[in-house]
Amino acid sequence: MRLGMFVDMRNPSSWRRVPSEHYRIWLDRIAAADRMGAEMVWLTEHHFFDDGHLPQPWTLAAAIAARTERIRIGTAVNLLPIHNSVEVAEQIALVDVISDGRVEPGFGVGYRRPEHEAFGADFDRRYEIFVDRIHEIRALWGEEPGATRLVRPEPIQNPMPTWAGFRGPRGARIAGVLGLGLQWLDAELLEPYLAGLNSAGHDVETARLAGSFRFLLVDDPERAWARTREHVNYRWDSYNHYRIEGTAETPPAPVDSDEWIAQGQFILGSVDDVVSAIWESTQGLPVTDVMFWADYPGMPDDLVDRHIELAFSELQPRLRKLANIDSKTGSVHAP
Repeated sequence: MRLGMFVDMRNPSSWRRVPSEHYRIWLDRIAAADRMGAEMVWLTEHHFFDDGHLPQPWTLAAAIAARTERIRIGTAVNLLPIHNSVEVAEQIALVDVISDGRVEPGFGVGYRRPEHEAFGADFDRRYEIFVDRIHEIRALWGEEPGATRLVRPEPIQNPMPTWAGFRGPRGARIAGVLGLGLQWLDAELLEPYLAGLNSAGHDVETARLAGSFRFLLVDDPERAWARTREHVNYRWDSYNHYRIEGTAETPPAPVDSDEWIAQGQFILGSVDDVVSAIWESTQGLPVTDVMFWADYPGMPDDLVDRHIELAFSELQPRLRKLANIDSKTGSVHAP
């Protein structure tokens, strides 16, 4: 069970840094995580967010690849239906070469109509387009027949370890049919996902889920929460705002993260608390990856750095033990 951090580069106006400094700090931070032995960094994609949400994940992925040696670099997710297949295939192949085979692309269809309109994409056909794009990209990489040309340089990994980020049964089945990992942790999605794998002749033993967990690792929860509450609220209030952009939906009520903590939907505190929550949520599911937010936008640097340090120095080894995997040899052993 690997641990990976989401990075979306959000830089809100209330706590804004000069963008060049903001990106330098994060590249330094990811390089430091690499030296700590961090296993994964997951980049996300959105367009036209006022806070500068990362719009081009493969550009940043190339910079990370050049600054690191071991950490694997993925997307969760790259909005596939709005992009050209050749462009995506070339970008990913090049980052795979720069990183010496450390790329794991994760693709999704998106949920914001304004993003599709800006790229001239058909929002209503995004699921069908997604399937076509996967086949086109695999052909361009030489994994499937059909391409009249192959990208050069070709990716190092063949086949490429590829994911799909879907929240509903339709997407879960599509991920299974295509033989992709599923970047969503919901026990109700396992049945359609496995059915998709089986229907396309894939071995169900290859099923793999990535689970996202909301937590913040701190040394002093009370003091840390007074400094981070507004940043946690900001993340999901802003997502809710952009989710309904261009629709007639009523704006949702502001997030109450204190209530989330009370209900166990957000964990503030120790590695032990997070391990218990992950253990309970992953039992009986083929979860290979656990994901967490590396920061909450604008959060003080000292808390971000300590959160990441605790995640990879203490939480990551505990998760390896949960999976009964020896991190040095990869062999399975009894707990």
